[in-house]
Amino acid sequence: MSAGAVLEAARAKGVTLAAAESCTGGMIMAALTAVPGSSDVVDRGFVTYSNAAKCEMLGVLPATLQAHGAVSEAVAREMAAGALARSEARIAVAVTGIAGPGGSEHKPEGRVCFGLADAQGVIAETVEFGAIGRDAVRAATVDHALAMVLARLQAQP
Repeated sequence: MSAGAVLEAARAKGVTLAAAESCTGGMIMAALTAVPGSSDVVDRGFVTYSNAAKCEMLGVLPATLQAHGAVSEAVAREMAAGALARSEARIAVAVTGIAGPGGSEHKPEGRVCFGLADAQGVIAETVEFGAIGRDAVRAATVDHALAMVLARLQAQP
């Protein structure tokens, strides 16, 4: 997925962007800001690797973390909503997952939960990238997050 295509679509819609990242550690924002001129549509990014950071910076509820774990659609939704509320952005994307190595039977390596928030509401989905290696999971996560943002932008009137 091309960060340039996302920026172009955001620019055309007059929309600013934010990201809340856990397993990618800022890679979504790095991809967007690597494109010259991105400052007109990129507002900010939140790198919230720890659960405490998710709560403090994004308002993720400790009860949600306790009930569902950090790698869950519930947490991804709260991360996206928190990034939207704590920024000037009109679309916020969030990612939380298990890049590896490791994982468990219930939350395997390569599972990533995505959240996206805008004026239309908050959506979430889970993608199982599989045990393809840490770098590959993180790169695939960035691509998928950018694709989600682009699809949402293209769906707007």
